[in-house]
Amino acid sequence: ALRAIPNLLTMRPADTVEALECWQVALQHKTTPTAMCLSRQKTPAVRVTDAGENLSRKGAYELKAASGPAKVTLFGTGTEVALALKAAETLEAEGVPTRVVSVPCFALFEQQPKAYQDAVIGRGAVRVAVEAAVKQGWERFIGEDGGFVGMTGFGASAPAEILYREFGITAEAVVEAAKARL
Repeated sequence: ALRAIPNLLTMRPADTVEALECWQVALQHKTTPTAMCLSRQKTPAVRVTDAGENLSRKGAYELKAASGPAKVTLFGTGTEVALALKAAETLEAEGVPTRVVSVPCFALFEQQPKAYQDAVIGRGAVRVAVEAAVKQGWERFIGEDGGFVGMTGFGASAPAEILYREFGITAEAVVEAAKARL
């Protein structure tokens, strides 16, 4: 995976707002190269409120707070953030307070103070990550007991809705992974 290459900022923005934020970071980041991984698919807007600051520059941030003390935290990157939001909506409707964290750049997140990292990752809640890629690197967020919804291989090409269904990368699979750990 690109994010495993040393000294390369790999950014997977979830929507147009994050893409603009990541572009700004890339232009301002002078010490290493940046790779922007963008989708060819249409992506829904996930940032619907103005944060007043560039949240992507920290590498990860809470996109959606839970309705109460979080029982589940869902992590996503790129277009899979929308799946995490849909899964959170389902869990919340079933009475499970769920928060969503967008992770546009692992490397930038690792540069943040430990207190910020701990606050974003959260403790005491079930943690599940979703990405149309391999699990490598997500352990930092989900721990050893966390759930992961993603791939074990690479190379298939088709419209996202077909690939997601074929490989089981769905909001329903995220909900199931969270419920299995509650």
